[in-house]
Amino acid sequence: MLTRLVERHPKAARYIIPFLVASMIISVPAFANAAAESGEGHSAAIAMTFLWLAILFVLSKVGTLIERIGQPSVLGEIIIGVILGNLGLIGIHWFEPAAVNQYLLFLAEFGVVILLFRIGLESNLKEMSKVGAQAFLVATIGVVIPFIAGTFVVGELFYGDASFSTKLFIGAAMTATSVGITARVFQDLGKLHTKEAKVVLGAAVIDDIMGLLILAVVSSIAASGTLEASTIVILTAKAVGFLVAAIALGQLTAPYIGKFLSMVHTGVGMKLTFAISFALAIAYAASAVGLAPIVGAFAAGLVLDPVHFKAFKSPEYAAKIRKKLESLGDKSEDAVELLHSFDHKHVEDLVDTVGHLFIPLFFVMTGLQVKLDVLFDPKVLAVALAVTAFAFLGKILAGLGTWGGTNRMIVGFGMIPRGEVGLIFANVGMALGVVTDELFSVIIVMVIFSTLLTPPILTFLLKKEDKKAHAHAQA
Repeated sequence: MLTRLVERHPKAARYIIPFLVASMIISVPAFANAAAESGEGHSAAIAMTFLWLAILFVLSKVGTLIERIGQPSVLGEIIIGVILGNLGLIGIHWFEPAAVNQYLLFLAEFGVVILLFRIGLESNLKEMSKVGAQAFLVATIGVVIPFIAGTFVVGELFYGDASFSTKLFIGAAMTATSVGITARVFQDLGKLHTKEAKVVLGAAVIDDIMGLLILAVVSSIAASGTLEASTIVILTAKAVGFLVAAIALGQLTAPYIGKFLSMVHTGVGMKLTFAISFALAIAYAASAVGLAPIVGAFAAGLVLDPVHFKAFKSPEYAAKIRKKLESLGDKSEDAVELLHSFDHKHVEDLVDTVGHLFIPLFFVMTGLQVKLDVLFDPKVLAVALAVTAFAFLGKILAGLGTWGGTNRMIVGFGMIPRGEVGLIFANVGMALGVVTDELFSVIIVMVIFSTLLTPPILTFLLKKEDKKAHAHAQA
């Protein structure tokens, strides 16, 4: 509705939209006070969360206006979060409680799980396996180079007096890749089926496993000063074993689970329940072995195929079209293929109904965690820019691990975002006492730049590739 208003009345929208946003922000204190007075403890917290959700859902859609200048909506959502999270710099602290609201943080994590599950559904396991060797090499280069650069270059140049454990954590924080941001850019631009997207998604999963091992290793060294080889062996076995088991057992059990649930009810509600529950169960299993839940969600999406939903009802609109075509005696291959495509996409469409709300929430909440005041310290900013340069370079060089006509720059830049993963590494280091407040701020700045700069750069590269392919086709 808001987008339609902008399209029909662009001049009026210049005034109406800022008025609506300002009115919403100004009204927050009054609503917050009312919520606080209406109840205490748990009930008040739930009521306040409802208010935050209402505001953030709407503002995330305001962020989609960035599409009008050719940028993916994910960038607008992150920017909305950054603006809200830093209003305190001008004396407005109304949105600060939202950044630490545990219910919102949970729903945001649910959103990114849905995103990776949705991307897994749209991906194909056989197609992903074709780029497996490239994905492994990209992930390896993208982990090894940043880790060495962070530990032995950045660590020695800027933190020469710090302990070796501190330097190890600098390197570890630079290895992380947050696939959610890149995946959303590919999805927004309709590029999930490209070879580059498959390589990046596969490499991100492998990167997560390698990141887990590195985090375990440097944490062990920081905590005890020693490292046991058995720790690496056990963690590696868990990670690899999970991925193999999740895909193998998932493909084996999914048809039976789907068939059983369809015996209870064949409607749309059960169809969606089967899909979401399956994703959440595999996400939990990933977390249980120390992997990120989003890796499990992506694996769940890869496992589920349209055939697993065959026993459920077709979408209502497809059933009506099929009935009409039968009455007209139309049994052409085109009609059958069209109806089959409706059935094939139905689960993805159902998941999208959930994702339209909670996926943007994740990116707004990611933006809310960004604190721009760390940029005000010249020393921190200078060191952070150097760290960011090495962090970018390490991932860009990872694109060299591709071949066969794959665009190396797209793959390299696709691996850059650190997002929440980089923050996890930094938080673990702080808990162990080897990451200082200043170093934590440096890592935060690196995360800020990698989060905000990747979407527009990746969008530019993808559109440039499109123009190149179009020009080649015309020639």
